[in-house]
Amino acid sequence: MNIKTVSKTFKNPLYLKSGRILEPYTLTYETYGNLNSNKSNVIVVCHALTGSHHAAGKYTPEERKSGWWDALIGPDKTIDTNKYFVICVNTLGSCFGSTGPMSQEYPSSKQYRLKFPVITISDMVKAQKILFNELEIYSVKAVIGGSMGGMQVLSFATEYPNFAEHYISLAATHATTPWTIAFNKIARESIIKDPKFNNGEYDQEDIKKNGFSGLATARMSGFISYLSPKSMQNKFSRKYVLQDGLYQLFGKYEVERYLDYNGNNFVSWFDPLSYLYITKAINIFDLSLGFDSLQDSLKRVSSSLHLISFKSDCLFFPKEMQEIKSAMDEIGKANLCTYLDVDSEYGHDSFLVETEKFNSYIQNILS
Repeated sequence: MNIKTVSKTFKNPLYLKSGRILEPYTLTYETYGNLNSNKSNVIVVCHALTGSHHAAGKYTPEERKSGWWDALIGPDKTIDTNKYFVICVNTLGSCFGSTGPMSQEYPSSKQYRLKFPVITISDMVKAQKILFNELEIYSVKAVIGGSMGGMQVLSFATEYPNFAEHYISLAATHATTPWTIAFNKIARESIIKDPKFNNGEYDQEDIKKNGFSGLATARMSGFISYLSPKSMQNKFSRKYVLQDGLYQLFGKYEVERYLDYNGNNFVSWFDPLSYLYITKAINIFDLSLGFDSLQDSLKRVSSSLHLISFKSDCLFFPKEMQEIKSAMDEIGKANLCTYLDVDSEYGHDSFLVETEKFNSYIQNILS
């Protein structure tokens, strides 16, 4: 598979929803496959909270893990890179090459840190659209993403309704609920209250080497919300760590050990401030913001909108996607909207791990 990674810096100011300006800013993106002569085979993939532009494939054969949606993207897969030219952009605020809180605050040599402006999902999408214009890609076959990526898809559909032929949003919502904001609150407080956070002035190398319990705990909180009770039961049951005594105060069940491992490993590759800024963007997200209602915002949709939810999703519940479908029906746009509720077991993460349950649905949309 032809993988290319590119970083592009923009010197024109980016006007944000907050009223702040970002100038200059950089976007890092990755492409797969080959662009055809009339640029009609482009598919945009949007990543989730801790995702990146590396959506598929491996950079080297020795690399341990493939890109985060490798099950869906590649030669002869659902998003077939023999046919399509796939672009995935690392969002603003992230820590994988695009401008974020640890980037240099021009013209000084200092990092933004807590001076970085609050970014919204709409801002992320706006920056991507500017990039696509720069690449002279003015329309695409589809925009697709799950979770926060699905939020980006919905923003594309309402803010740039003629950009794509199909908008495919998975495991997302039209407005982040108090339930999800509460999960994010626990994660955010864990980071902020850790003494190592030091009002955002933490030592990046130190926390990668010696750990950062606040970010690790934040990851644990998130991980619980990404799974379902059934998947937890299937994966861990009530197994106890064999070398730990059941009546030792700090003895662990297997699920506890896994949370420790997952959380501590997370600190080595993700940035605490990026986590704070991106969860803030997720909390703010509301498709009806600036409109009289959800229905009013969806009146802007003019291309096909495809919604996929997962029955066991405990972060963005299926009813939240059903509300979008109902709103589209109410405003007379039922013909533009399809909805699939997937019988899933893995909770919110089903969009990453149970691709076999919806890949034919997406193939039919694209064909």
